[in-house]
Amino acid sequence: MLNYDLDRMLYTLPADQHSEEEIRNALTSHPEVKFVSLVGIDVGGNDTDEKIPVEEFLKDIEGFLDNGVQTDGSSVVLPHIAELNDAKVDIIPDRTVNWFVDHNFNYPDPGTGLPVGTLRIPSSLVHNDDERVGSRVILRDAIDNFKKDLLELLQEHPYVFEYLDIDSVDDIDEIVVTSATELEFWVKTPDDDADREQLSTAQMLKEQYWKRTTGPVRTALEEVLLVLQKYGFEMEMGHKEVGGVKAKLGNSGKYDHVMEQLEIDWKYSTPVQAADNENHIKYVVRDIFRTYGLDVTFLAKPMDSVAGNGEHTHMGVAAKLKDGRNVNLFSPADLDNQFLSPVGFGALMGLLKNYDVINPFVSSTTDSLNRLQPGFEAPVCIVTSLGHDASKPSRNRTVLVGLVREVGNPAATRFELRSPNPRSNTYLVLAASYMAMLDGIKEALEHSKTPEDLEKSISKGYGEEDFYLDTDRMYRSEMNVFDGYTQEERDRYFGNAPRTVWENLQAFEKYPEKLEIFKRDDVMTDAALSSYREAVLEQWATELENRTVPETMELLRKCRRKHTDDESVDYDRHFWGKAMRLRDELGKNSLDKTCILAQVINALKDKDYAKASDLQIEMQEKFEELVELYAIYRKNLF
Repeated sequence: MLNYDLDRMLYTLPADQHSEEEIRNALTSHPEVKFVSLVGIDVGGNDTDEKIPVEEFLKDIEGFLDNGVQTDGSSVVLPHIAELNDAKVDIIPDRTVNWFVDHNFNYPDPGTGLPVGTLRIPSSLVHNDDERVGSRVILRDAIDNFKKDLLELLQEHPYVFEYLDIDSVDDIDEIVVTSATELEFWVKTPDDDADREQLSTAQMLKEQYWKRTTGPVRTALEEVLLVLQKYGFEMEMGHKEVGGVKAKLGNSGKYDHVMEQLEIDWKYSTPVQAADNENHIKYVVRDIFRTYGLDVTFLAKPMDSVAGNGEHTHMGVAAKLKDGRNVNLFSPADLDNQFLSPVGFGALMGLLKNYDVINPFVSSTTDSLNRLQPGFEAPVCIVTSLGHDASKPSRNRTVLVGLVREVGNPAATRFELRSPNPRSNTYLVLAASYMAMLDGIKEALEHSKTPEDLEKSISKGYGEEDFYLDTDRMYRSEMNVFDGYTQEERDRYFGNAPRTVWENLQAFEKYPEKLEIFKRDDVMTDAALSSYREAVLEQWATELENRTVPETMELLRKCRRKHTDDESVDYDRHFWGKAMRLRDELGKNSLDKTCILAQVINALKDKDYAKASDLQIEMQEKFEELVELYAIYRKNLF
């Protein structure tokens, strides 16, 4: 257990306590906080962390708050913006959000006995003094634009108030946008290798889902929830997820072979604050579990054939009225007979129609796309479910966008985007999603569509024309999407899902008209979109060449012959022969033929990314086939 007095520690400087006097009082009252760090978020989702001694910060608080600090632009991911010959980037504090203290639980301050802390201040990145860049800036601008334009649309199309619990636009004081994420992660004993078959069996039997935690996992999880409560995150719950196996109690009396999947949830906030919250929560989770000797991974798909880590992202919109009430703009006035208001239907349709260009922000890594496979409760199709009846909210877990509703509680209506994972850049996911929703709302209101009209639109069949949605797509299904359709039907009705990062990025080229929604009022400029595309492409190519290919080769080397000639039978020789041929095709060059792994490397060096992408798919398919053949071979040996 953490041997600190948690009640004496400083956790948060709220957004309304950022005057020079309040900051000085907080830091001088907590001498264990030794450093200040300005946290900027680049387009790759990476955050800065420079240690400024508190004494230096206190000498010129206003100077730091107004002018921030300067960093080398080549050290942050801003391609096509901050280049080696144009690398001036400043990090400017954001005084409109909460600031958090990052505690080093392994380093107690000798004077106070409390962990040494760093005050982390979320900040904007500014290129060449006047161009604000990076993920936080894009999300801030997207939400400002969404709120401004939505209010104008409500004013210009007053018919919509017939379907809302509001008399007129004059009753609205402000538009309120709320977001929240859920965080799934795997914890394990370091250096332990996963037994895929054991994990897969435990998952199918649901032996771990919602079960009681034990040993160091229980202690670490409970400690995480208590510490995060101190920050004011208003934790809702922590629990075991579907993945994992039961830990073993060793002879030493300690648990070993820990391998479990967990989830924690907390209360919603404004979009920028929600993304900042998640960023900090990951650090706290990782730090506390490591004090118990447990590794934490936020990878989307840490292990094949086992559930990956999702990060369901919730999005809502309300109007704060001048009389003090809050009215959910997605909820219809007639909650018993209608699923959504015109605003809600338009937002949902905007998400679905434009998801092809949202997806590159959601799934920007190879493991994120590996997670999105049928059978693992992860979405594989651009589709939603409303429910069979307005009085019975849907809980269809197979769709991309879930409509979350509660009978008798209009405030609960929101959308759950089920495709993000813990490595998704939440700032850009939310920015892209809200801009897409605004596009759909605009079209719905400008065409004066009623809830009945819009329900018919979103329920249209394949090949049916619509005022907004694409003709050659379906967008709603109340069936289990995994079991109710064949792969061919899914591809036809809902579109082909990208299989690699390269294929996903191609949506920017394939759907230029959809990409325009992000450029509204320069929320995402051409330079920003180009910068993001280049950053993701470079990351994919680098990981493929320097991580995926070497790791695959290492696994190929482990596929070795296990039998001798005198103890083998024809069955063993048959399956070993097939496995060996696949192994050689994947990883061994001959004088007249280059293996697949070498072809991948060559394509990347030639910058032939389309070929590299095709070879990556072939590599993954053949490797999976090899794994299955080798498992059959091993199981027949004594």
